[in-house]
Amino acid sequence: MGASEAALPISSGAFAPQFRTNLRSKFSSICCVKSSNDRQYGCMQQNGVRILKSYFRNRVIRNVDGLFEEEKQRTRSESLRCKCSQAENIRGAFLEDGSRRLVNGLANDPNLQRQHLKYEKGNLLSDDGLTAATSNVFGANSSEDEAWSLLRASMVYYCGNPVGTIAANDPSDSNTLNYDQVFIRDFIPSGIAFLLKGDYEIVRNFILHTLQLQSWEKTMDCHSPGQGLMPASFKVRTVPLDGDEDATEEVLDPDFGEAAIGRVAPVDSGLWWIILLRAYGKSSGDTSVQERIDVQTGIKMILKLCLADGFDMFPTLLVTDGSCMIDRRMGIHGHPLEIQALFYSALLCAREMLAPEEASADLIRALNNRLVAMSFHIREYYWIDMKKLNEIYRYKTEEYSFDAVNKFNIYPDQIPPWLVKWMPNRGGYLIGNLQPAHMDFRFFSLGNLWAVISSLATTDQSHAILDFIEAKWSDLVAGMPLKICYPALEGEEWRIITGSDPKNTPWSYHNGGSWPTLLWQLTVASIKMKRPDIAENAIKVAERRIATDKWPEYYDTKGARFIGKQARLFQTWSIAGYLVAKLLIANPNAANILVNVEDAELVNAFSFALTANPRRKRMRKGPKQTFII
Repeated sequence: MGASEAALPISSGAFAPQFRTNLRSKFSSICCVKSSNDRQYGCMQQNGVRILKSYFRNRVIRNVDGLFEEEKQRTRSESLRCKCSQAENIRGAFLEDGSRRLVNGLANDPNLQRQHLKYEKGNLLSDDGLTAATSNVFGANSSEDEAWSLLRASMVYYCGNPVGTIAANDPSDSNTLNYDQVFIRDFIPSGIAFLLKGDYEIVRNFILHTLQLQSWEKTMDCHSPGQGLMPASFKVRTVPLDGDEDATEEVLDPDFGEAAIGRVAPVDSGLWWIILLRAYGKSSGDTSVQERIDVQTGIKMILKLCLADGFDMFPTLLVTDGSCMIDRRMGIHGHPLEIQALFYSALLCAREMLAPEEASADLIRALNNRLVAMSFHIREYYWIDMKKLNEIYRYKTEEYSFDAVNKFNIYPDQIPPWLVKWMPNRGGYLIGNLQPAHMDFRFFSLGNLWAVISSLATTDQSHAILDFIEAKWSDLVAGMPLKICYPALEGEEWRIITGSDPKNTPWSYHNGGSWPTLLWQLTVASIKMKRPDIAENAIKVAERRIATDKWPEYYDTKGARFIGKQARLFQTWSIAGYLVAKLLIANPNAANILVNVEDAELVNAFSFALTANPRRKRMRKGPKQTFII
């Protein structure tokens, strides 16, 4: 069979008898080997050589090309096969055309001759067979050149196609833990970097393959979370093929939090997925992906999970500790700002992408209602500046009435002494969390920056947040942008809130550590508010040492002077965050793929909420509508 014939898509006219691989139940996987009686197509290794074959199959379930034929129950012990379009191996691809020829290290199909880099056993290996140690990447003559080489070296391939980037590519550390997996949140800056470079394939593959993993059966201790949950990460594993001791197959093995430290489900994964999906469509111009039935279903499943009714009186999303970037116990349980900003942005992105159909009318109505309620709630109750701080200082407590000023019964004594000294006269920010009788006054960078990007903060508040960052530059940027939160928990407070976490010691990791990956979000926020000089100054600070320090995951100490004590080197999202920042400064208009512009309807609804009479009589609510998704 010739090369061109081998790469042909599945014919819809002929199907061979069904074949199902019986993988071990421990693999919640997608398998890329498919087989029939005498014809195969997929990525399979025999004696270390990967072979490209063709196959016909009579059942496709939400596959990569959006085919729906016959849907069966999906369990953790049943593999969902992908429809491979190519097979690529770092040593080359053989074609079964009778000669088993290897041409220039690649199959002689022009569609397969692409420039890929792959990481293998601590080395970078290019398609021409040249290798170089990770610490000396091809003699790169600039930080950007080195960063691009490292980013491409971190790419993960499944069935010969790029599907993501691993979390860290540190050849000096033999204990990889889960840093060799593709994390949803970690891939976002990588995906944005590829989009800005015009490399859309890896982002498209990532979006569709993670979508396939969304509906997998997820169970821990006999309990399953709601449908629509996206995995925290996934790993491409090579496992033996049943019935053939010389053959192996690749499977995608997702982790929904059941293997994570603390066993916390990733709330932010689905929100980031929606944000990246919109960015892909706006950057590539390819809206066919978001219009697909399976993608539309995936969006609705995430929204259904997030908009589900509960006991909460607030419009904000209630989550447990460790369910976002701060994935360890740090006292952010409740309604953390980071989740609310991402949730708000995802709602706006989803509203843009949902197909205008009658079946989605109730969902869109519920979505709009939540957007209005959230914007009012966050802007009104999370905002803090010197004026608001003085108001809280004079709060009356134990107010039982419908027109109470201190609605959440916040005690003035909660105002920490450090905040009184730290708050500048100019600028302000959104606090980290709000619950009954509790305000978390810490400054969380990601939540504030994404509130600016998503227009969750008003225009005045957005400028004030950037004013605040400039005023507190020595604390928030210091020797490396950007503090994940400020200040750090110390002493008895650290012991009680973190449980004496040895990784989250004061001014380390999530407890006041400095994370270079946040540079790209600072850049987007600065560009949106037409203040790119803030980002340019931060980039200059980062460039002084980030490449020399081998792209660490995070920095320790109050001034970010030390590389983190447990930080991985060659951390992919540190690399990608720097690249995105540089690309956006060079082309500010490209930031529009991430920015949400507030529409007039939300502005009018917010103004009405502010001017409404708080003493109005409460009306009896009518029958509650059921939102059909």
